[in-house]
Amino acid sequence: MTGINGKVVAITGAGSGIGEASALLLASRGAKVVLGGRRGDRLEALAARIEAAGGTAAWTTTDVRRRGDVADLVACARERYSALDVLVNNAGIGPISPFDELRVEDWDEMIDVNFRGVLYGIAAALPVFREQGKGQFVNVVSTAGLRIVPNQAVYAATKNAVRTLSEGLRQEAGPDLRVTMVSPGYVGTEFADSVTSPTVKSQAPTVDFSLAPDDIARAIAFAIEQPSNVDVGDIVVRPTAQG
Repeated sequence: MTGINGKVVAITGAGSGIGEASALLLASRGAKVVLGGRRGDRLEALAARIEAAGGTAAWTTTDVRRRGDVADLVACARERYSALDVLVNNAGIGPISPFDELRVEDWDEMIDVNFRGVLYGIAAALPVFREQGKGQFVNVVSTAGLRIVPNQAVYAATKNAVRTLSEGLRQEAGPDLRVTMVSPGYVGTEFADSVTSPTVKSQAPTVDFSLAPDDIARAIAFAIEQPSNVDVGDIVVRPTAQG
């Protein structure tokens, strides 16, 4: 028995990258995973993979920009498994660009997905955790908020907003709830696909030292598997070669 076995874990952005890797790892360790993401075909395929390997999974199409969708993800966990032990707020996008390009629509999108989506997750899960007398939020942040660089200011701002609200939530949570931030460095995911700026795309260096999504999944699992009185507040995971 581990601290993961039997827990019900809902994950946003589960269709690829860190969310997908986390779902596979947690399910392999006995968690009942509830997958949320915008691409239902990917969620269905992932749930099938998990079940074929002997795990337990449910899924529901979830756009974190819509409060009702996030509420439905939490409701799915309760309807299928009668509880929700952990919510992993993982969904995120990064259409980074120089300020001079004035890509206001991209700024709005990052605020809606990266920040507002986490708030919707808190709004959906916190009452459930209070009712149960237990629960954990795992909020995926970014090292982009720890070292500010050109072109990434708005993205970093959304991630630092999540950092701030996570610490405030931790202080208000009391002894029965846990709040964890996981800040990945360079990770080989579909993140770059969301970049719309030709300037950034043309200047983007080839990053050949990225971590794998599995590396971040293990950090998330570490925080979840701790005893209930242990709150792992902040985990930073970088490639050793990242400056």
